[in-house]
This record gives sequence, C-alpha cells and structure tokens, in this order.
Amino acid sequence: MKLLKNISALILLAFISINAANAQSTSKDKKAARALAIKNMVEAQNYVFKANYVVPMRNPGRSLTSDYDLTVSKDTVAAFLPYFGRAYTAPYNPTEGGIKFTNTHFTYTSKAGKKGGWSIIIKPTGKDKNISDWRDVQTLRLDISADGYASLQVTSSNRDPISFNGTIEKRGK
Repeated sequence: MKLLKNISALILLAFISINAANAQSTSKDKKAARALAIKNMVEAQNYVFKANYVVPMRNPGRSLTSDYDLTVSKDTVAAFLPYFGRAYTAPYNPTEGGIKFTNTHFTYTSKAGKKGGWSIIIKPTGKDKNISDWRDVQTLRLDISADGYASLQVTSSNRDPISFNGTIEKRGK
C-alpha cells in the first residue's frame, strides 16, 4: 500500500513537471514570435502605435477610452491623438484640437535601443501645405520595446510636450 502511494506520487509529480516545462516553452515561443513580428514591422516602417494612456506635462495621466493612433509607413505619417495641456496659440477652427495630421514629407531616424528595442525619431519637414499641424509638431519620439509596448513623446512649438503609452500593432491594409 505504501509502495502504491509512493509510485502514484512520483507519477503525479512527473506529470506536473512535464506540463509546466511544456507551458514555459510555449510561452517563450509565443514571445519570440511576437518579438520577431515587431522587429519586422519596425524595420519595414509599417506599423500603428495605438495609444491607451496619456501623460500631459502639467496634468495627471489618464487612460484613453477612444481609439487614438499614430500610423507610420515608408511614405506617410498620420497622427490622430488627443491633446491635454497648455497651448500657447489656439487653433482658429475649434474642430482642429488635438494632434491631427497626415504628412508625406518627414525624416525618419531609427536606432537600436535597450534590450532589443528601438528608438525612433520622426520630424515632419513641412512641405505639405495642405495640413495645419505640421508647423506645430516638431518631433515625434517613439521608444519601442521588443515586446511591442511603446512610448510616444510629442514635442510641439506652440504646446507643452505630451507623452502617450501604448502598443505597436500591424497596419490594417
């Protein structure tokens, strides 16, 4: 009877340890696949930054409930982001609040960051005369981790800086 209990306990322990090892390897495989997908998107300059948290300079941070994003491709940068904070010049049209623009003339600089991530600086050059916000946004700095989490800092000439936290996702097209 005692021998049967010991054998049952050993079989149960072996079964649990095999399942735990298998679950860890599956988790590592998923993480590696996600990191590779993020790397491919960043290197191809074809991704969307989805903002889910905003940190204004003079106000406390808050979660975003609507869908705000920064879309990056090789030839276009499009921003649809909210703005909370001090603006030194108000827009003439009240519907032009926030950080909203589509620009085809910009510089894109990417360099390797910490722990396999990237540090990306996007500077609109202002050759698109049909948009109003290109004069205001000076720099978009995007720090991306290998896990797909990112932080975006927007520096403007007529507004206080603002930061966004979110994730990098595949562009939907």
